[in-house]
Parts: sequence; C-alpha cells; structure tokens
Amino acid sequence: MSTLDYIILIVYLAASLGLGFWCMRRSRDPDSFMVARGRLGGWIVGLSIFGTYVSSISFLAIPGKAFVGNWNAFVFSLSLPLIAWLGAKLFVPFYRRHGLVSAYEHMESQFGTWARLYMSVCFMLLQIARVGSVMFLIAVVMQRLLHWDMVTIIVVTGVLTTLYTCIGGLEGVVLTDALQSVVLIGGAILCAVCIPFFMPEGPQQILEVAAAENKFSLGSFSISEWTESTVWVVMLYALTINFQNVAINQSYTQRYLSAKTEREAKKSVWFGSLLYVPISACFFFIGTSLYCYYTVQPDLLPEDLIAEWNIGKGDAIFPHFIMSSLPSGVRGIMLAAILAAAMSTISSSLNSSATLTLTDLYKRLIESEPSDKRAMMVLYLSTAFWGVAGTGLAMAMIHVKSVLDVWWQMSGVISGGMLGFFLLSYFSRRITSGAAICGVVVGVAVITWLTFSPNALFLAESCRNPLHPFLTVFLGTITITITGFAAAKLIGDRELEETNVTS
Repeated sequence: MSTLDYIILIVYLAASLGLGFWCMRRSRDPDSFMVARGRLGGWIVGLSIFGTYVSSISFLAIPGKAFVGNWNAFVFSLSLPLIAWLGAKLFVPFYRRHGLVSAYEHMESQFGTWARLYMSVCFMLLQIARVGSVMFLIAVVMQRLLHWDMVTIIVVTGVLTTLYTCIGGLEGVVLTDALQSVVLIGGAILCAVCIPFFMPEGPQQILEVAAAENKFSLGSFSISEWTESTVWVVMLYALTINFQNVAINQSYTQRYLSAKTEREAKKSVWFGSLLYVPISACFFFIGTSLYCYYTVQPDLLPEDLIAEWNIGKGDAIFPHFIMSSLPSGVRGIMLAAILAAAMSTISSSLNSSATLTLTDLYKRLIESEPSDKRAMMVLYLSTAFWGVAGTGLAMAMIHVKSVLDVWWQMSGVISGGMLGFFLLSYFSRRITSGAAICGVVVGVAVITWLTFSPNALFLAESCRNPLHPFLTVFLGTITITITGFAAAKLIGDRELEETNVTS
C-alpha cells in the first residue's frame, strides 16, 4: 500500500461520512428518516438499488467463480429484465398506492398481527445474518490485503457504516449508496480494462485461452438434470430470489416510496436492475481474464493459492492480483470499491431494520402514535442496536467460522417461507389465517428437509434430498403457495367464512 492508496481510501471514507452529515439536517423526522419524504430522483434511487444488489461478497466471489469455472452463475443476472418488469408493473404501484412504509403491513389486514410480526422478525434476523456475514468476510479479505487486525477492521467498518446510516437516514443511505455504486462500477471497469493489457501476448490472448477452455460457457441446457447447476436450475433460483427482492425485501420496497413520483420509482427499478447485468458481466470477465493471466504465467501465484485453485477455490485470486499486480492509485481505487460494496449492503440492512423496528414492533405493540421525537429516538437506537448486533456476530465468526454456514442455512429456511407466505396474501383475498398457517408450516418443514437432509447421516440415502441446493428456495415457495390454496379449499376460504358470519 502506497501513500496514494491510503489517501484514496481516506478520501472515500470521508466522503461517505460527509454525505451522511450533509443529509442529517433533512432527516430529523420519521418520514424523512424512513422514506426521505419521497423527494429523490429515479436515477439516484436506481443507483442505490444497484448497490443493494451488489455486496462485497459478489465483488469478490463472482471473479472467483468465473476463475475456477465458467459463466454459469451469470444466468442469475439474465433473470433481472423480467424481474424489473414485474417490479415496475406490480409492486411499485402496490406499495405507493397503499403508502406502505413497511413491506409487511398489508399481511396484518389479511391474516392478523402474527403474520406481520412473523415477516418482520424473519427479515430482521436475515439482516443480522447478512450484516455479520458481510463484515466478517470483508475483514477476511482486507486482512489479507492490508495485514490489519480483523477486530479492528470489523469495528471500524461497523462504526462508520452505522454512524452515517444513523445520522443521514434513508436519504443519506441512498446518496451514499449512489456514491459507492459509482466507485464500485469505476473500479470494476478499470480492472477489466487493465488485465488484458497485462497479458504477455496482448489482449487477444485472453480470448484465445478462454475459448480453448470453454470459459465463457453458461453451462448445460439439459432439462432432465436437476442435481447439477444447469442453466435452468440457476434460472429458477434467480427468478425466486430476485422476485423476492422486488416484492417483499424491505430494503427495496422502502426505496419505492423515496422516489418523487411513481414514474421515477419505476425508473429506479429498471435502472438499478438492468445496470447490474453489464456490471456483473464485467466481474465475470475479470475472473475469466485472471484465469488466462495466471494460466500462462503460473509462477506469479504463490503456492497456497495454486493449492486452492487445484481444489476449486478461487475467491482469494482477485485480492492477490489487486495487491501484487495493480499499480499504486489503481490499487487504492479497487480497495475503495470493495469497501463500497460492503458498506452499501450494511447501510441498507440497518436502515430497513430500524424502519421495521419502529413501524412493526414499537408502533404495533407499544405506542401506536408516538411523537416525532420519540419515534426518532426509536429509529436512532434501533439503528445502533442492529449495527452492534451485526458487528458482534461478525466478531464471533472470527473464532467460530462454521457459524457462517449455519447462518446461511438458517437464512435459506427463513427467507424461503417469506415469499410463499406473501404470495398467498397478494394473489388471493380468500385465504384464511388458518390456511396460511398450514402453508407456512408445511413449506418450512419441506425447506428444512431440503436444506439439512443431504448432510444428515442418520437418514437413509433414499431419504436425503438429491436435488441441487439452488432449488430449495424455489420448491419451498411453491410448496407454501400450493399448500395454502389447498388448505383454503379444505377448511373453507375467507369468502365462505365471511358469508357464514353475516348469516
């Protein structure tokens, strides 16, 4: 790290905090803190949505995935045009028409208070897992790059992100996300342009090596193979996850209300979603380029990374390239981009969790009409609480690294239940609370079996899930939806129930 690299990092962090303080004067009431009083432009909100799509894990994992494999995971990005259309067509009008700050408020009107609380608590637990995972993994990467103490990295990242999220509200989050997205995009493009010119025989050598190794392949198009990561398996996974994002992810739906008009909100969904497609392709190209770069120059890799490469692990390759091959200044921009991706993810999670704490917990269970001063106190304290909780989880992972895998498994169980539950309420007003409970119970049970049975040694081989893990969330969502509708037919639907009460 040169002095110039450190200056770039410091300037970036100072700009992020500066934006938060600049927005502080306009985020002193609950409406401003949660939805920025609906005064933001579509392009800015779109950049923020893009920043929510990309985490530091994506920034590092996508090149690693392309390095050891092909472009199969790029299919995830190819689902976004359809998802953007659905988001703009269905969900932006839905949330703006009803003025729903909480993505789960409408669940209460159909199924009762328990449904709203179930969705909110599940989301907030997911955000703790997300914040902790991002902080932990960014600390692992930054320790390798900077040789700083992991606890120091986690604490500094947590404090800075929690501080500007707390003082700037959603407007501060969105504007900082936009800044971070610009840094991230610039870093990715800069790196993608640089690597080809580092090749011994020039940029064309990348195409020659990659084509010979079939590195640009999207994978198998077989429709009969469901145990492997085929194009169709990835597409089903992508459609489910991305549909969940635009439909019920508080981090997204909250931004729909922050735009000036419904048209601007729709523009933000299109812009943020479609921007991710070429930028993710850029990350895949970086990974493929690094494969070609080190294939023709294997002596540039240390033995430990060659050993990881041989067993199919490539996440550490990109950080190694940044520190060993990029010139001073460019290296600083790339490190700022990695931090930008992490901080954007964390700030979105903290603000949305604080919003739900006020709207779905405090207002619903403690005080329905708090003063602005008391509401702001709840928002500030809950932002700090969720920041501390995520930071604490990240620090716990330093010594118990298997916690990460457990959290990922649990988040799969929880989030799989949320989307199917939402679909029951969105597509039919005739589903009763009892039918919804049946759907959720059966669905979560199926998701739990799909998730944990492959490693359950006490189960016979025939009783274990043989399908690829990407299908778990998709099948869980379908199970909850079908079970809910079936239960409504068996135990009576809402229309029949209301007719009987009237009679």
